[in-house]
Amino acid sequence: MPEGDTVFHTADALRRQLAGQTLTRCDIRVPRYATIDLTGQVVDEVLSRGKHLFIRVGWASIHSHMKMDGSWRVGSRPKPRIDYRARIVLEAGDTRAVGVDLGVLEILDRATDAAAVEHLGPDLLGDDWDPHRAAANLTADPDRPVAEALLDQRVMAGVGNVFANELCFVSGHLPTAPVSAVADPLRLVSRARDMLWANRFRWNRCTTGDTRGGRLMWVYGRAGQGCRRCGTPIASQDPAPGSADRVQYWCPSCQR
Repeated sequence: MPEGDTVFHTADALRRQLAGQTLTRCDIRVPRYATIDLTGQVVDEVLSRGKHLFIRVGWASIHSHMKMDGSWRVGSRPKPRIDYRARIVLEAGDTRAVGVDLGVLEILDRATDAAAVEHLGPDLLGDDWDPHRAAANLTADPDRPVAEALLDQRVMAGVGNVFANELCFVSGHLPTAPVSAVADPLRLVSRARDMLWANRFRWNRCTTGDTRGGRLMWVYGRAGQGCRRCGTPIASQDPAPGSADRVQYWCPSCQR
């Protein structure tokens, strides 16, 4: 599930392979932008902003968001493979980058591409990270459920459902608890930063500090298994059909 750490890592991988290279192929498979060809342009930079990724090429900025299932895959030709799920194919010499199942793909004017993310709160992995501003954003609506507030990218950019559930656990709150129950909002947003920072160069996300197989998460994806702290079976709640809510996991004993 692509969250801020995965997008940061993806941007780093694309940057190492493409930055400074001249595109020898640009195949955009989104009807609105299909006639745009950036072949011959140099990739100047690749950067992430929360869950958004930008590849700046010549006059253009390739803006993508992976949503739930998307990914960028980069390697040496003939891999990664190109199939019906590809939304964009970029090549520079022997390097190929394929955007697969991207939730958002658009070509923006590079001079104004920042407008696409101006609504976001402080980027947990960015130069603009400001924990005091993030804490103020978090507490702006004290009656809002903690997990819902953590998922709001206007509060701070980068937290997805995995981190939201894990942060609720380490702070000792139910995902449905109101933000007003959080005694130290600054500590909570700082923990969010620490979690994403520790995972910014990992594909296998870990929040427990124990990178051994099967020990990566506190509660996420562990319904029915014993809590790592107290042994109580982890509870879960699936969202209602058609709801925008996310699946939630918690320990009934450690989180109150």
